[in-house]
Amino acid sequence: MIRWLARFLAQIVLWFIGLSLLLVIAFKWIPVPITATMVMDDNALSKDWEALENIDRNLVSAVIAAEDAKFCTHDGFDTEAIEKAIKYNAKGGRIRGGSTITQQTAKNVFLWQGGGYARKGLEAYFAFAIEKIWGKRRIMEVYLNVAETGIGTYGAEAGAQRYFGHTAARLTKNEAARMAVALPLPKKREVVAPSGWLARHGRTIQARMAAVRRDGLDACVYD
Repeated sequence: MIRWLARFLAQIVLWFIGLSLLLVIAFKWIPVPITATMVMDDNALSKDWEALENIDRNLVSAVIAAEDAKFCTHDGFDTEAIEKAIKYNAKGGRIRGGSTITQQTAKNVFLWQGGGYARKGLEAYFAFAIEKIWGKRRIMEVYLNVAETGIGTYGAEAGAQRYFGHTAARLTKNEAARMAVALPLPKKREVVAPSGWLARHGRTIQARMAAVRRDGLDACVYD
């Protein structure tokens, strides 16, 4: 009985690895049609896939400045950020994440929102896989197309049309910074007319964008 159960579990693991890798390979080339987050969203869905060359570089610089300054140099995981998040969260209060853009992309495409060790383990698996199979440019392209950018709104193009009434191909630095600041809480953070801390943080991100371009922190996306 124990041997049969062990063989059965081993087969499940092998099937999971095989099917998941097929999905990862497929999404290296084809647009992600829908995600679990989109399916579970009760709001009317607005999304529009765009190739990276049709998304202004300002937004790439902005999300790197806001979310993951080491995007081009890490292997999918920022151990320093994770350690800081663990220490901060141990103090109690509002939970702070340490996820990279790679990890967020893995979660958004293949998994579900919310915590739990099982999901975090699967997230690490998929993050490792897309780093090796997709590469940085594709990770950024997918991230900017599946990230929630507003209520029922997913991706850079749908977000740009929602907030600014024009394509994501011509986002100003200010517009890009405001979209990037809203990404962690797109249902709650105002993009069109932010105020208080949100407005100040947007200006900070806009200033950091200059350093991203100057220091080549987005170079891996465009090499």
